[in-house]
Amino acid sequence: MVETALFGPGGYRYVRGPFQYSGGVRAEPGFAIERVRFARPRPVVEGFQEIEAHLTALGRPTTAFCACELRSPEPFDDAGFIAFNRVYVGTLEKWGIFKDEENPVARSNVCPELHKPSEPVFEAFCYTVPTTKVESDVKSFVIAGSGEATEAPGDYADRIIRLGETTPDAMTEKARHVLKTMEARMSALGLGWGDAGTTQVYSVYDLHPFFASEIISRGAASSGLTWYYARPPVQGLDYEMDVRNVPTELVI
Repeated sequence: MVETALFGPGGYRYVRGPFQYSGGVRAEPGFAIERVRFARPRPVVEGFQEIEAHLTALGRPTTAFCACELRSPEPFDDAGFIAFNRVYVGTLEKWGIFKDEENPVARSNVCPELHKPSEPVFEAFCYTVPTTKVESDVKSFVIAGSGEATEAPGDYADRIIRLGETTPDAMTEKARHVLKTMEARMSALGLGWGDAGTTQVYSVYDLHPFFASEIISRGAASSGLTWYYARPPVQGLDYEMDVRNVPTELVI
Protein backbone atom coordinates (compact mmCIF):
# COMPACT_ATOMS: atom_id res chain seq x y z
CA MET A 1 0.00 0.00 0.00
CA VAL A 2 1.30 3.45 -0.96
CA GLU A 3 1.34 5.81 2.03
CA THR A 4 1.72 9.56 2.15
CA ALA A 5 2.74 11.95 4.90
CA LEU A 6 2.87 15.70 5.37
CA PHE A 7 6.20 17.50 5.66
CA GLY A 8 4.91 20.70 7.19
CA PRO A 9 8.23 22.62 7.36
CA GLY A 10 8.58 22.24 3.58
CA GLY A 11 4.99 22.93 2.60
CA TYR A 12 4.52 19.63 0.79
CA ARG A 13 3.11 16.14 1.08
CA TYR A 14 5.19 13.12 0.08
CA VAL A 15 4.91 9.43 -0.77
CA ARG A 16 6.75 7.48 1.89
CA GLY A 17 9.69 5.43 0.61
CA PRO A 18 13.09 4.03 1.63
CA PHE A 19 15.62 6.09 3.60
CA GLN A 20 17.31 7.49 0.49
CA TYR A 21 14.27 9.14 -1.13
CA SER A 22 10.51 9.52 -1.13
CA GLY A 23 8.29 8.29 -3.95
CA GLY A 24 7.18 11.80 -4.85
CA VAL A 25 6.07 15.17 -3.54
CA ARG A 26 3.12 17.48 -4.07
CA ALA A 27 2.95 21.09 -2.91
CA GLU A 28 0.40 21.80 -0.22
CA PRO A 29 -2.21 24.55 -0.73
CA GLY A 30 -0.51 27.93 -0.51
CA PHE A 31 2.73 26.60 -2.01
CA ALA A 32 4.11 25.80 -5.47
CA ILE A 33 7.19 23.92 -6.63
CA GLU A 34 9.97 25.54 -8.63
CA ARG A 35 12.69 23.63 -10.49
CA VAL A 36 16.22 24.84 -11.17
CA ARG A 37 18.57 23.13 -13.61
CA PHE A 38 22.29 23.76 -13.38
CA ALA A 39 23.72 24.87 -16.73
CA ARG A 40 26.86 23.09 -15.57
CA PRO A 41 26.07 20.10 -13.34
CA ARG A 42 27.62 20.50 -9.90
CA PRO A 43 29.41 17.85 -7.80
CA VAL A 44 27.22 16.83 -4.89
CA VAL A 45 29.01 18.80 -2.15
CA GLU A 46 29.24 21.95 -4.28
CA GLY A 47 25.67 21.44 -5.44
CA PHE A 48 24.32 21.32 -1.91
CA GLN A 49 26.19 24.54 -1.14
CA GLU A 50 24.71 26.31 -4.16
CA ILE A 51 21.23 24.99 -3.41
CA GLU A 52 21.45 26.38 0.13
CA ALA A 53 22.68 29.72 -1.20
CA HIS A 54 19.85 29.85 -3.74
CA LEU A 55 17.22 29.11 -1.10
CA THR A 56 18.72 31.68 1.27
CA ALA A 57 18.63 34.32 -1.47
CA LEU A 58 14.93 33.57 -1.97
CA GLY A 59 14.25 33.78 1.76
CA ARG A 60 13.33 30.09 1.86
CA PRO A 61 14.53 27.63 4.53
CA THR A 62 16.52 24.53 3.60
CA THR A 63 13.43 22.51 4.52
CA ALA A 64 11.83 23.86 1.31
CA PHE A 65 14.11 21.51 -0.67
CA CYS A 66 11.79 18.79 -2.00
CA ALA A 67 13.32 16.99 -5.01
CA CYS A 68 16.49 16.62 -7.04
CA GLU A 69 17.97 14.95 -10.10
CA LEU A 70 21.44 13.42 -9.90
CA ARG A 71 23.82 11.98 -12.49
CA SER A 72 26.39 9.33 -11.58
CA PRO A 73 29.32 7.86 -13.55
CA GLU A 74 28.25 4.19 -13.40
CA PRO A 75 25.47 2.09 -11.88
CA PHE A 76 26.23 1.15 -8.27
CA ASP A 77 26.21 -2.30 -6.74
CA ASP A 78 23.89 -2.65 -3.75
CA ALA A 79 26.55 -1.85 -1.15
CA GLY A 80 27.88 1.11 -3.12
CA PHE A 81 24.38 2.53 -3.56
CA ILE A 82 23.71 2.36 0.18
CA ALA A 83 27.07 3.96 0.98
CA PHE A 84 26.45 6.83 -1.45
CA ASN A 85 22.95 7.39 -0.11
CA ARG A 86 24.16 7.57 3.50
CA VAL A 87 26.48 10.42 2.56
CA TYR A 88 23.71 12.13 0.57
CA VAL A 89 21.12 12.02 3.38
CA GLY A 90 23.70 13.37 5.83
CA THR A 91 23.18 16.86 4.42
CA LEU A 92 19.40 16.44 4.48
CA GLU A 93 19.67 15.57 8.16
CA LYS A 94 21.67 18.74 8.84
CA TRP A 95 19.03 20.70 6.95
CA GLY A 96 16.26 19.41 9.20
CA ILE A 97 14.66 17.26 6.49
CA PHE A 98 15.83 13.67 7.08
CA LYS A 99 14.95 12.24 10.48
CA ASP A 100 14.46 8.74 11.95
CA GLU A 101 15.13 7.09 8.55
CA GLU A 102 12.28 9.09 6.99
CA ASN A 103 13.15 11.07 3.88
CA PRO A 104 10.53 13.40 2.32
CA VAL A 105 12.72 14.41 -0.66
CA ALA A 106 11.96 12.87 -4.07
CA ARG A 107 14.92 11.99 -6.29
CA SER A 108 16.11 10.57 -9.58
CA ASN A 109 19.70 9.37 -9.95
CA VAL A 110 20.75 8.01 -13.33
CA CYS A 111 23.94 7.24 -15.23
CA PRO A 112 24.52 8.73 -18.69
CA GLU A 113 25.83 6.14 -21.13
CA LEU A 114 27.93 8.78 -22.93
CA HIS A 115 29.62 11.96 -21.66
CA LYS A 116 29.66 10.57 -18.14
CA PRO A 117 30.44 12.77 -15.15
CA SER A 118 33.61 11.92 -13.25
CA GLU A 119 31.67 11.87 -9.96
CA PRO A 120 28.02 12.10 -8.87
CA VAL A 121 26.58 15.52 -9.72
CA PHE A 122 23.41 17.55 -9.33
CA GLU A 123 21.57 18.07 -12.62
CA ALA A 124 18.58 19.89 -11.10
CA PHE A 125 16.70 20.50 -7.88
CA CYS A 126 13.23 21.58 -6.71
CA TYR A 127 11.87 23.50 -3.76
CA THR A 128 8.61 25.03 -2.57
CA VAL A 129 7.70 28.70 -2.56
CA PRO A 130 4.60 30.43 -1.17
CA THR A 131 1.95 31.27 -3.77
CA THR A 132 -1.33 33.13 -3.84
CA LYS A 133 -2.57 31.29 -6.93
CA VAL A 134 -5.55 28.98 -6.68
CA GLU A 135 -4.31 25.41 -6.24
CA SER A 136 -6.28 24.09 -9.23
CA ASP A 137 -4.42 26.41 -11.65
CA VAL A 138 -1.39 24.11 -11.71
CA LYS A 139 -0.96 20.89 -9.76
CA SER A 140 2.59 21.23 -8.58
CA PHE A 141 4.40 17.91 -8.04
CA VAL A 142 7.44 15.73 -8.70
CA ILE A 143 7.29 11.92 -8.84
CA ALA A 144 10.63 10.29 -8.04
CA GLY A 145 12.46 8.08 -10.48
CA SER A 146 11.87 4.35 -10.26
CA GLY A 147 13.25 1.36 -12.08
CA GLU A 148 11.77 -2.07 -12.74
CA ALA A 149 12.23 -3.54 -9.25
CA THR A 150 9.51 -4.34 -6.77
CA GLU A 151 9.54 -2.03 -3.76
CA ALA A 152 10.53 -4.32 -0.92
CA PRO A 153 13.55 -5.00 1.31
CA GLY A 154 16.43 -7.09 -0.02
CA ASP A 155 18.98 -7.08 -2.81
CA TYR A 156 17.97 -5.56 -6.12
CA ALA A 157 18.87 -8.75 -7.99
CA ASP A 158 16.07 -10.54 -6.14
CA ARG A 159 13.52 -7.85 -7.01
CA ILE A 160 14.28 -6.82 -10.61
CA ILE A 161 11.68 -7.69 -13.25
CA ARG A 162 13.16 -10.01 -15.92
CA LEU A 163 16.71 -9.56 -14.61
CA GLY A 164 19.31 -9.71 -17.39
CA GLU A 165 16.71 -9.76 -20.18
CA THR A 166 16.48 -6.94 -22.71
CA THR A 167 14.34 -8.44 -25.47
CA PRO A 168 11.39 -6.32 -26.67
CA ASP A 169 9.05 -8.55 -24.64
CA ALA A 170 11.14 -8.17 -21.48
CA MET A 171 11.51 -4.41 -21.90
CA THR A 172 7.76 -4.10 -22.38
CA GLU A 173 7.17 -5.90 -19.09
CA LYS A 174 9.75 -3.72 -17.34
CA ALA A 175 8.16 -0.54 -18.72
CA ARG A 176 4.69 -1.70 -17.72
CA HIS A 177 5.88 -2.26 -14.14
CA VAL A 178 7.47 1.20 -13.94
CA LEU A 179 4.42 2.90 -15.44
CA LYS A 180 2.22 1.26 -12.82
CA THR A 181 4.61 2.48 -10.12
CA MET A 182 4.32 6.04 -11.46
CA GLU A 183 0.52 5.70 -11.47
CA ALA A 184 0.41 4.38 -7.91
CA ARG A 185 2.55 7.25 -6.63
CA MET A 186 0.54 9.87 -8.49
CA SER A 187 -2.73 8.35 -7.34
CA ALA A 188 -1.59 8.47 -3.71
CA LEU A 189 -1.10 12.23 -4.13
CA GLY A 190 -4.45 12.70 -5.86
CA LEU A 191 -2.92 12.95 -9.33
CA GLY A 192 -2.98 11.21 -12.71
CA TRP A 193 -1.37 11.33 -16.14
CA GLY A 194 -3.63 14.22 -17.12
CA ASP A 195 -1.82 16.35 -14.52
CA ALA A 196 1.68 15.58 -15.82
CA GLY A 197 3.62 18.25 -17.66
CA THR A 198 6.91 16.36 -18.12
CA THR A 199 7.50 12.62 -18.44
CA GLN A 200 11.12 11.38 -18.55
CA VAL A 201 12.51 7.95 -19.46
CA TYR A 202 16.04 6.70 -18.78
CA SER A 203 17.16 3.66 -20.76
CA VAL A 204 19.73 2.60 -23.35
CA TYR A 205 17.25 0.14 -24.90
CA ASP A 206 14.69 0.70 -27.64
CA LEU A 207 11.38 2.16 -26.48
CA HIS A 208 9.57 1.86 -29.81
CA PRO A 209 8.18 -1.70 -29.38
CA PHE A 210 6.04 -0.50 -26.45
CA PHE A 211 5.96 3.27 -26.92
CA ALA A 212 2.42 3.34 -28.31
CA SER A 213 0.93 0.30 -26.55
CA GLU A 214 2.16 1.12 -23.03
CA ILE A 215 3.18 4.78 -22.82
CA ILE A 216 0.97 6.65 -25.31
CA SER A 217 -2.10 4.53 -24.58
CA ARG A 218 -2.00 5.56 -20.91
CA GLY A 219 -1.75 9.24 -21.72
CA ALA A 220 1.71 9.22 -20.18
CA ALA A 221 3.21 11.38 -22.91
CA SER A 222 0.45 13.89 -23.63
CA SER A 223 3.04 16.67 -23.34
CA GLY A 224 5.70 14.64 -25.13
CA LEU A 225 8.36 12.35 -23.73
CA THR A 226 11.96 13.18 -22.82
CA TRP A 227 14.22 10.16 -23.38
CA TYR A 228 17.66 10.21 -21.77
CA TYR A 229 20.23 7.75 -23.07
CA ALA A 230 21.14 6.69 -19.56
CA ARG A 231 20.97 3.75 -17.18
CA PRO A 232 19.21 3.55 -13.81
CA PRO A 233 21.55 3.88 -10.79
CA VAL A 234 21.77 0.22 -9.71
CA GLN A 235 23.37 -2.65 -11.60
CA GLY A 236 20.80 -4.86 -13.30
CA LEU A 237 18.14 -2.19 -13.84
CA ASP A 238 17.37 -1.25 -17.46
CA TYR A 239 14.44 1.16 -17.43
CA GLU A 240 13.50 4.14 -15.26
CA MET A 241 10.92 6.93 -15.39
CA ASP A 242 10.00 10.06 -13.46
CA VAL A 243 7.16 12.56 -13.84
CA ARG A 244 6.60 16.16 -12.81
CA ASN A 245 4.53 19.28 -13.26
CA VAL A 246 5.98 22.51 -11.94
CA PRO A 247 4.85 26.04 -12.83
CA THR A 248 8.32 27.62 -12.87
CA GLU A 249 11.59 26.20 -14.25
CA LEU A 250 14.89 28.11 -14.21
CA VAL A 251 18.47 27.57 -15.39
CA ILE A 252 21.40 28.91 -13.38
